[in-house]
Amino acid sequence: MVIVSAKVSKRKILIGIAAAICVIALLAFLCTKAEQPSQPEEAPAQSLKAATNEDRIAFLASFGWQVREAPTETQEVRIPKEFNEVFTRYNQLQQSQGFDLSDYAGKAAKRYVYAITNYPGGSSDYYATVLVCQNKIIGGDVTSAAAGGSMHGFAMPQ
Repeated sequence: MVIVSAKVSKRKILIGIAAAICVIALLAFLCTKAEQPSQPEEAPAQSLKAATNEDRIAFLASFGWQVREAPTETQEVRIPKEFNEVFTRYNQLQQSQGFDLSDYAGKAAKRYVYAITNYPGGSSDYYATVLVCQNKIIGGDVTSAAAGGSMHGFAMPQ
């Protein structure tokens, strides 16, 4: 039988206990943080006012987009009272960027479409759509007009 003994000072014991408490607290914090559902990308902190063309262009510029001065299309649209599958998916895109079109169900809105002139990769067939209700931006997207094109939120792809 082998017996090992060690002399440990009170100071070393207290430092060990303090270190153990810090490690436990850090693990508890990380576990709590991991269990929280991811939050949607917040609506931009900049102004959502859209009373003028300059307001809408400034909104798009806050994401880094350069667009042609005049919209290529302006259209009155109505947000459906009840969302079908396609509109539900579109609203999920809006929610991921901090908007929610269900708040405007059944209401009229204006749809402004701008040609993007600085899409990464030099493509010229991308358009930014801005949805406006009561002079406030309520949603939108960036879409490719190419065959089999794609759609994403306002954030510029990396």
